[in-house]
Amino acid sequence: MQVVCLDMEGVLVPEIWIEFAKRTGIDAFKRTTRDEPDYDRLMKFRLELLDEHRLRLADIQQVIASMGPLEGAKAFLDDLRARYQVFILSDTFYEFAEPLMRQLDRPTLLCHRLEVDPQGRVRNYRLRMPDQKRAAVQALRSLNFQVIAAGDSYNDTAMLGAAHAGFFIHAPEAIARQFPQFPVTTNYAELGAGIDAAAKRLAAA
Repeated sequence: MQVVCLDMEGVLVPEIWIEFAKRTGIDAFKRTTRDEPDYDRLMKFRLELLDEHRLRLADIQQVIASMGPLEGAKAFLDDLRARYQVFILSDTFYEFAEPLMRQLDRPTLLCHRLEVDPQGRVRNYRLRMPDQKRAAVQALRSLNFQVIAAGDSYNDTAMLGAAHAGFFIHAPEAIARQFPQFPVTTNYAELGAGIDAAAKRLAAA
């Protein structure tokens, strides 16, 4: 059996924090996992920014509610789900993801949770587990699944490396250059073809 694991932001939906930066005019929120390999450092930076500007969870959710999937993402995901089991492995948060997952017909999502105080301020974040993308792929492999994965950021590289086959899509050139072992795709047609070719190769092995 074969499964496909996909990152969410930058792969299927726009980067939430970049959209939030555009709406608030606070450019510092544009820093993402494409720029910062250390996720804990990145999240602490974001929490400090939210506190500094007295922004609440509801402010972020209002932006997310107006967002939609990337162009072609829904059709691409529907096509994959017709032929493979698909998991979305993301370092986003359940408190963010609901409106976007609803528009994608609720694929299985594994992500994290936020800690929010009674005033609606985001005070901390709680990882489902450390290095959860890699751990999820390893768990699937231990169940005798052949895993094909795709992502776009530093925090996806452990997942891609743990999979039987890993691909970049929409990845910045600087990241792709640092990890030349992962084929680079620039659109859903290329990624879909790469996944199908990997699946065929794995099935024949």
